[in-house]
Amino acid sequence: MNNSSKQMLIFFMAVALWPGIAAAQGDVAAAPLNAHMKHYGSGWECDRGYREVNAACAAVEVPPNAHLADSSYGRGWECDRGYRQVNEECTVVEVPPNAFLDSNGRGWECKRGHEQIGQSCVAIKLPAHAYLADSIYGRGWECARGYRVIGDACAVVTVPPNAFLDSRGRDWECDRGYQRADQSCVAIKLPAKAHLDSSGDRWKCERGYRPSGDSCVTIEIPHEGYLASSGRDWECNRGYRKSGESCVAVAVPANGYLASSGRDWRCDRNYRKNGQSCLILEIPEKAHIRTSGNDWACKPGYRRRGESCISNEG
Repeated sequence: MNNSSKQMLIFFMAVALWPGIAAAQGDVAAAPLNAHMKHYGSGWECDRGYREVNAACAAVEVPPNAHLADSSYGRGWECDRGYRQVNEECTVVEVPPNAFLDSNGRGWECKRGHEQIGQSCVAIKLPAHAYLADSIYGRGWECARGYRVIGDACAVVTVPPNAFLDSRGRDWECDRGYQRADQSCVAIKLPAKAHLDSSGDRWKCERGYRPSGDSCVTIEIPHEGYLASSGRDWECNRGYRKSGESCVAVAVPANGYLASSGRDWRCDRNYRKNGQSCLILEIPEKAHIRTSGNDWACKPGYRRRGESCISNEG
């Protein structure tokens, strides 16, 4: 390549690259003093210690007892711990006796055993049989186990005979075999062929019996029936179904078979159910039998109309 060709090539490359160079120079020129181009996206942002004011970056004036904020938005400064913002200044947080600065350092909380009343922390008055609560909310104390809160005092929980304190210690429950009746525990009357349930405060009939009022009566199992797994009812043997209080045989028609439940019937493949019979399945042209074996569907490109398949283009 001769010198003339090289010069022409350089000229055309410069012309092609000039818009990008000019745009980049324009972006740099668009960033004001004390600003820098954003690392992501377009545009610029002010340097730390400066904030945007009227498309320029003005120095952040940090008042006493404050420091620069991490964000370039807003006022650009935050008060030091132990100070709170009042207008454009940072004033000291006045912590009363028996209090401490809260987690953000802008307010205060009372120490354990004290409650806030106005701008002071006053010692919590514990009634007899009480202790300080872990929570800073509410009354600030809880009653000991075996006592309950009544007004500003802790009253003893009166446990009747055949009872015990509950898990919280604020109330009582009846022993197993007893049930609550007002403020006492009365024994549960078990009928014949019954036993206490898992709760211990109710009864249930033994297997083969069912409740009837306050008694347990025998479950009458019909011919071709058996006691259900629950022991509270009966079921029919396979090939029979319930009809009132009896078991009647399932009538399976020709070309049919007993369903897996044993309580109903299904038609063989290539047959369909029609009332109490199984009729042969007539498959029209452009159709195929469904996986169930008891119905048909049209092939792709065709749709069902009555008992035929017609083209989708028709």
